[in-house]
Amino acid sequence: MNGNGNRRDALRIMSAAMISTSMAGRLSAIEEQDIVDKQTNKSPLPRIKIGQIGVGHAHADKLAVYRNSPDYEVVGIVEPDEKLRLAAQNKPAFKDLPWMTREELLAQPGLQSVLIETEVRHLLDQAEACISAGQHVHLDKPAGESLEQYRRILQNAERQSLLVQMGYMFRYNPGYLLLKKFIQQGWLGEIFEVHAVMSKVLDPRTREQLGAYPGGIMFELGCHVIDLVLNILPQPDRITSFSRQVVTGQDRLFDNMLAVFEYPKATATIRSTGVEVEGFARRHVTVCGTRGTFHIQPLDNPSVRLSLAESVTDPDTGKVYRKGVQEIELPKYARYVGDADDMAKIIRGDKPSDYSYAHDLAVQTAVLQASGLLKSH
Repeated sequence: MNGNGNRRDALRIMSAAMISTSMAGRLSAIEEQDIVDKQTNKSPLPRIKIGQIGVGHAHADKLAVYRNSPDYEVVGIVEPDEKLRLAAQNKPAFKDLPWMTREELLAQPGLQSVLIETEVRHLLDQAEACISAGQHVHLDKPAGESLEQYRRILQNAERQSLLVQMGYMFRYNPGYLLLKKFIQQGWLGEIFEVHAVMSKVLDPRTREQLGAYPGGIMFELGCHVIDLVLNILPQPDRITSFSRQVVTGQDRLFDNMLAVFEYPKATATIRSTGVEVEGFARRHVTVCGTRGTFHIQPLDNPSVRLSLAESVTDPDTGKVYRKGVQEIELPKYARYVGDADDMAKIIRGDKPSDYSYAHDLAVQTAVLQASGLLKSH
């Protein structure tokens, strides 16, 4: 190479270095401003106006996440049951918010989305009213007892391109997100077995409330992991439900339930109880494939035990998951933060929903079948 070429190369390298240094400085400034924005609860985008209907659901306090998010402005809350309203109004999640009727909430200027957090028996009626009013909704689980009404809600939402985000609380769990990547990349091989457990100990008052629903603990609690299973395997050919009551004489709740999902080459088993002493710690999902096994436990504060027949390399991060057994530590999981963040992106048009209307209908169908409320064909 001649001298002019050497000089050109040297100048090109110096120029690239200067640009890189300049960009690094700018990036640092952006990062610093981002930290300031988060600390002062500022968002570079207009806030999404959101409201909530109901405080009777077990997860109704999630409104605190939206109140603390720079993406949202909570404009009001609805609770027609005076007893529930009085019990909730001084809780941190609801304190100092304006209480109003549903009609008043839906008439709020600029309202874009509504969280549906009523008792389960009222979820679908409230969601249907909001979708008919042109609002995106976050619908807590399970999606009621009427599959036909839920199907109608989803069809209406799809016609209007509205989001119906289901409140299954492990969709944004870091362990589950990593599992999805392993499955999408084919690193576990052909899936032949899935096992999931979702249990706790219920107090007498909660048992009495849940006993009003013939679907038992699978309907109320097991639905969370049914949602995960139907993201791992497709809709099953057949579901067989087993319902048992361990604690008798107090209520009508089926507190010990098992569902078996059948596929041509695979099976999935889902257990849910309301009497397991170590229920929270033993909540888990295990996926077995011909090239590896992926075990997440506990779901609420996930860590992963991974067994692989051969090493694999993540093309996005360069991380190597080695052949054999390894433990993977994950960030601490905060419920509902991922739901709120994803909803904001979807409403703003930054991304489509990761969960189709068809998927959510399939999940609810499986929930009803696994709970013994709908016959599996």
